[in-house]
Amino acid sequence: MVLFGQKPTGLLAPQMKSYCRGFTLSELLLATAILIFVLAGLLALFLNCLVLNDANRNLTVASTHAQYIMEQIKGTDFAQVESKINNGDWDLNTIQIQSVPYNLNALNNETINTNVGIGTTNPLEISVIVQWNDRGGRPRSTELDTLIANYK
Repeated sequence: MVLFGQKPTGLLAPQMKSYCRGFTLSELLLATAILIFVLAGLLALFLNCLVLNDANRNLTVASTHAQYIMEQIKGTDFAQVESKINNGDWDLNTIQIQSVPYNLNALNNETINTNVGIGTTNPLEISVIVQWNDRGGRPRSTELDTLIANYK
């Protein structure tokens, strides 16, 4: 039995010694280095997720703009669709996308080009291509294709 104020002897001495021991400087430096390495990896992962989130948001916005143009084409009389596309009625730049009647939030240097397939009359093969620049000026694009037929 060990009384208060007495030093342990016998079997208790080695156990008490290990409890009183602290960390050495080399152990603290190693733990700090591991922590810095892990935090750097997490920071890189977080920044990469931010960039991917922005790219996916832009792709969603561009797809929505292409779908908006497709809906306008769908609402146009079939006899006028090909001539309006060839006249460039649905070919838009950034300023036109943001102005009346569209009032859409344009992406960085966004353009919308609408094309009719060569040699198609009924059904018309229509494609809407949206191009923009991502963060850092990287060019991106997405395309929406459809067939429109006159069944009247």
